[in-house]
Amino acid sequence: MTTLEVRPEVVEPKAAATRSRKRRPSAIARQDRIGFLYVAPFFVHFVLFGALPIVFTTGLAFFNVDWSTYYDFLDRHNFQALKDAWVGMRNFDELWSDPYFWLALKNTFSIWAISTIPQLIMAFGLAMLLANPKLRGSSFWRTLLMVPNITSVLAVAIVFQQIFGRDFGLINVGLHYVNVGPIEWINERLPSHVAIATMINWRWLGYNSLILLSAILAIPRELYESAAIDGASRVKTVWYVTIPQLRNTITFMLIMGTIGGLGLFVEPLTYGGGLDGGANSQFLTLTLYLFKELNQNERLGYAAAIGVGITIVVIIISALNFLITRRIASEDSR
Repeated sequence: MTTLEVRPEVVEPKAAATRSRKRRPSAIARQDRIGFLYVAPFFVHFVLFGALPIVFTTGLAFFNVDWSTYYDFLDRHNFQALKDAWVGMRNFDELWSDPYFWLALKNTFSIWAISTIPQLIMAFGLAMLLANPKLRGSSFWRTLLMVPNITSVLAVAIVFQQIFGRDFGLINVGLHYVNVGPIEWINERLPSHVAIATMINWRWLGYNSLILLSAILAIPRELYESAAIDGASRVKTVWYVTIPQLRNTITFMLIMGTIGGLGLFVEPLTYGGGLDGGANSQFLTLTLYLFKELNQNERLGYAAAIGVGITIVVIIISALNFLITRRIASEDSR
């Protein structure tokens, strides 16, 4: 009678698998803790510099306080003074009927439209040129595009004030030789918006061109080869291959451009030299108006209400961009 011999090589793998299964939960938990540790700085930064300021600003919008009342509350913990400063929704009611707020909103969107849309078109053209493999010195040109972005904003403002000067500005001097009268680049609404938008485009055109360039270089070559086999012209290839592949990048640029446009502050401040946005508030932006109410008029609660209004506008525009992008994506998947 023969006995059945159990082979060690058959038992040992099962035992090893059992031991590995016992150790697996602790290993996964350790990896999760390490992963949370890596992402913790982002959440700490968001809470300290994102969530808490939003909550504080929203709460401050329900009070009518100046700097003296604010410091008195911080130093002496004078809750009675803060209680007396409670006005509820009065700041928001005033904001809704404030003509300067709506003028600043209109100016902000006007400058945004004049700067963002032409900038996107020019950035796409530059990216297509830089993506050409036959271009010599492409690394030099790509580096050169970042020079305006690292230039001091104050230096840019000084230069553009000379370019758009009324009497001795470079543009008006050139227009004089073609018998065109001088343009009031500062004192008129639309010319001042064009001048500020030109400053923005000059500074950020290269940056956005490089973003589009990286997206263009990531497009699979097989798509262009298929278009060439089908006999598509260069224009049709760009329209039906390149631009659809850049849809997510363009959406991202529009959202970031909208957020940056609504927070436009440095360019109009340095261009006009004050918080009034010109003699007739012709280029007064939302952030300029907020800063004016905060520091010049010392209306902290009303300035906080303006900040809440800007946040609501950003949320609405971001939601519209999201819905439009989602609808386009759903139509493409059909």
